[in-house]
Amino acid sequence: MLQPIAPTQITAYTATSALGQGKAAMRSAVREARSGLRPLADADRPALALSRQLTTWVGCVERLDAPLPEAWSLWDCRNNRLAWMGLQADGFLDAVNAARQRHGPGRVAVVMGTTTGSIGATEAAYQARHVCGHFPDAMHHASLHTLHALGAFVQQALALEGPCFTLSTSCASSAKAFCSAERLLRLGVADAVVVGGVDTLCGSTLFGFHALQLLSPDPCQPFDTHRRGLNLGEAAGFALLERGAGALQLLGHGESSDAHHLSAPHPQGRGAEAALDDALARAGLDIDAIDFLHLHGTATPLNDEVEAALLSRRFSARTHASSTKGMLGHTLGAAGVMGSAFCLLAIETGLMPGTVNTREVDPVCGTGIRLQAAQGEVRVAASHAFGFGGSNCVLVWGRGNGHARSQERST
Repeated sequence: MLQPIAPTQITAYTATSALGQGKAAMRSAVREARSGLRPLADADRPALALSRQLTTWVGCVERLDAPLPEAWSLWDCRNNRLAWMGLQADGFLDAVNAARQRHGPGRVAVVMGTTTGSIGATEAAYQARHVCGHFPDAMHHASLHTLHALGAFVQQALALEGPCFTLSTSCASSAKAFCSAERLLRLGVADAVVVGGVDTLCGSTLFGFHALQLLSPDPCQPFDTHRRGLNLGEAAGFALLERGAGALQLLGHGESSDAHHLSAPHPQGRGAEAALDDALARAGLDIDAIDFLHLHGTATPLNDEVEAALLSRRFSARTHASSTKGMLGHTLGAAGVMGSAFCLLAIETGLMPGTVNTREVDPVCGTGIRLQAAQGEVRVAASHAFGFGGSNCVLVWGRGNGHARSQERST
């Protein structure tokens, strides 16, 4: 039997995506039902190290041309540039500095989630080698060409010395980073944890999803009758977690791996439902307590159908459920932290996003998908993050007070 976890407060959080930098951009985009998606252009090819053009839409983050500050030049790549841009929003750097002063740099951990990390820089290195016969000198920083480059860069940029690791569990990566952070705090390994997720576009992701026939040539339409696939996007999101009650809290988390198929979910969503049940058990809440549900909602035919079936099977009609992929695209390893940011924003402001670009919900997806944004009281919110290989994660968020734990605890 899982017991409810101790309070874990969110001291600060921020998110940067194709919608803009920081929480203000998120708020305005939700209110305006604005999408940051645009066609992938020939002009994008040099920055993304693309060998040829694709017909699709993307959620690109602008102004990533400037290199990192000289002190971190060995870490310079598009993914780390986006990480640095994201860290500078919403006073997040100041919040981390204050936590470092409170606890000491060795007691603040870093847990990052990503799928491709700095692989775009590696692709560019091999393209240069193909042209000139050798790798450019600037490409010889071996640590840059590892999956842990993101975590190592963020730790150095924040002057932290605690435990540091990078998770890569496909599109659930940064959601699972929150689970690891809660365990580090609960076990006394750290007193504060910087959690984040960053992913940028590169050839491996774009052509990989194209090879799987999952890319849409048009703006993606989650749960729509006419959905044709997903659009990829870029994002960087961060949160600072500490022990104790606060205005915003991580109430529960659940993880599972259904291992049904390399790239398809279990047809009955068993792994996703197991993660949901564990998250509710750790939160000590019944499912009816959830006011807002941020769906994974990729706009791929099978994923949307399976997730919508779980929504219809378990959630009541009062829960506002929507996907934001039509606004910023599928941000892969950053999808979990972006879903978390939308949940925290909803709890703070009462503003719940709609499902942008979707016009006609597929009848097979039921009637629970909300197309329009709404304003209301949000005490508890939950976010789904489901990845390749059946890697599933559900997170439950809430206010530091005003929510009641259920008397009956799930098992």
